[in-house]
Amino acid sequence: MATNFEFLKKVNNDLYEIISEAEKLYRDEYFEQCMVQTRRFGEHVCKDMLVQNGKRTGSFDDMLATLKDHSQGNPQEKEFIDDLYFLKKNGNQSVHSGKVKKEAIVALECLQRSFEVAINYSVYNQGASTNILKLDYDVELLVTDKKSKKSLKEKYLEEKKKQEKIEKKEKQLVTKPERPQKIKQEKVKKKEVVKQQKSKQKTKIQIPLFWKFIIFLSCISVGFITFLIITISFQTK
Repeated sequence: MATNFEFLKKVNNDLYEIISEAEKLYRDEYFEQCMVQTRRFGEHVCKDMLVQNGKRTGSFDDMLATLKDHSQGNPQEKEFIDDLYFLKKNGNQSVHSGKVKKEAIVALECLQRSFEVAINYSVYNQGASTNILKLDYDVELLVTDKKSKKSLKEKYLEEKKKQEKIEKKEKQLVTKPERPQKIKQEKVKKKEVVKQQKSKQKTKIQIPLFWKFIIFLSCISVGFITFLIITISFQTK
């Protein structure tokens, strides 16, 4: 079975077996049991460190207090102890819980924190290769039992592109209503122009048919009179 804790096998096989079982429990959806198993893992890590340094062991609380008292106060140690406290707290809640709850998210965080604990333990306590520090917890490997082919950076870039596409679509949805409004305004303007043209046509002077006939007769009369005057003038000469 593939596991995120393969590096731990060479460092401490007993711890590897404990935490590998926790991943198996998670994959089978036994989330509460998974949290209990991660607590067990944290407790054994703590115990192993104290035994190696000739310190007295006891309850998980006592061992954590001893680690805290002997820490140098650097960020790496603080993070390590905080992770162990987290595993203890959530493991205890699962043990004493009267109801079975499917705490998938919390169980996953317990596994991720166990991963960080295992890395710190391997590198800073057991002298394992610092290349382990570059490892990231692979959720796809946990769920599908298959190692992800994509790096964390590639996954991040993919998610970023997806988010940008979503934001672009949202912007398009916001700006689309503006176009129909613009078309509507243009139609209103065209209607107003047509109305104005029609009103101008109506205001033009219209001559009734009767007066047109009178004007026509007057033109004929003027023309006839002009003809007579010309004719008489030629005869008198």
